[in-house]
Amino acid sequence: MTEKRTVKVALLGLGTVGSGVYKLIERQQKEMVHKVGADLRIKKILVHNIGKKRDGVEASLLTDRWEDIIDDKEIEIVIEVMGGIEPARTMILEALNSGKNVVTANKDLVAEYGKELLDAAENNGVDFLFEAAVAGGIPIIRPLKQCLASNEIDEVIGIINGTTNYILTKMFEDGMDFKEALAKATELGYAEADPTADIEGLDAGRKVAIMASIAFHSRVVFSDVYTEGITGITARDIQYAQEFKSVIKLLGVAHNTEDGIEVGVYPMLLPKDHPLASVRDSFNAVFVHGDAVDDAMFYGRGAGEFPTASAVMGDVIDVARDIQYHCTGRISCTCYRTTPIKKFDDVKNKFFLRMQVDNKPGVLAAIASVFGVHKVSISKVVQKIIKDGTAELVIVTEAVKEYHMKDALEHLKDMETTREISSIIREY
Repeated sequence: MTEKRTVKVALLGLGTVGSGVYKLIERQQKEMVHKVGADLRIKKILVHNIGKKRDGVEASLLTDRWEDIIDDKEIEIVIEVMGGIEPARTMILEALNSGKNVVTANKDLVAEYGKELLDAAENNGVDFLFEAAVAGGIPIIRPLKQCLASNEIDEVIGIINGTTNYILTKMFEDGMDFKEALAKATELGYAEADPTADIEGLDAGRKVAIMASIAFHSRVVFSDVYTEGITGITARDIQYAQEFKSVIKLLGVAHNTEDGIEVGVYPMLLPKDHPLASVRDSFNAVFVHGDAVDDAMFYGRGAGEFPTASAVMGDVIDVARDIQYHCTGRISCTCYRTTPIKKFDDVKNKFFLRMQVDNKPGVLAAIASVFGVHKVSISKVVQKIIKDGTAELVIVTEAVKEYHMKDALEHLKDMETTREISSIIREY
């Protein structure tokens, strides 16, 4: 190792996460030399509006010119926390190609362009790290790439969106309906003004694409992921889940099977004794199964200023240590396989189906016949008379291919005795 020196970094973005990174570096300044083996200093911070007052941030660090960073040979690490695809992608590629190491929290970018960025890092012998892109403060990328590298991993499932987990927790524990719980999540800052990416499963979809790529050593992109949100979950569904000693969670699900990779995001009924069932509020957790480690779970805060900044800084410290020992670029892309992505129609799941039907003889038998025609096996039926000649049926199936269930549902909708298909939720 060379003499202890100063490693200079640039920060792209000074929003919630960027501010957290800045504060952590300042807070840990005296400790950093012992943790890194070098001083760590921010030299420049790229912002959109340089005239905006930012309390506690030295004005001389601010710039609105990318050239002030990319052309500065003293800057060895670029931390990107702006979000979005562009200009982040262009800036990161330029930084990597100029020999600078990059740390990012940008899940959108990594889920779509991870291969391109990792290839650029490998070609230039630099680090490109993105621990914060998946589960905020929870370490999962590094464990998958390093600690669990000797395992053949066949399952990664997780609660990887704090907003939806908070909403479902409030619906279960406080009896809130979906709109009320969403409003509370927005009030507390868990949900954005436009919560679509969270409640429709898009945010979790990007994260599970990244995790599946790393866990299974084969490229999975966001467009490969089937996504379904929680907007259709009702108080009635929750009531039945409680009767069945289960909870409903929005899960990112990835399986490595003999027929290809199965990957999706959707609400699932989980038995209360599953480790993920007890993950409440805005907390996240990722459950991994490997042939050597067996089951492992990673749990913690999945978002927020300091939890996400903690993950970013873990990567920054790792890069700074590599710089000290002249060994950047040790671990780049780990996708050395080309495993096919299984069509979601061919994925097998168990289903919870709630429907309203005419309350008269022969209806249940007709429904059972439809399921039989479409190769859907029934494991449980609950019938409750509601009113006005309508009965509510809850049917739980055995594992069945998605396309068989789809065909059965279309057939059921066409029956005169079917008044409504109220909900369809997968079961773990």
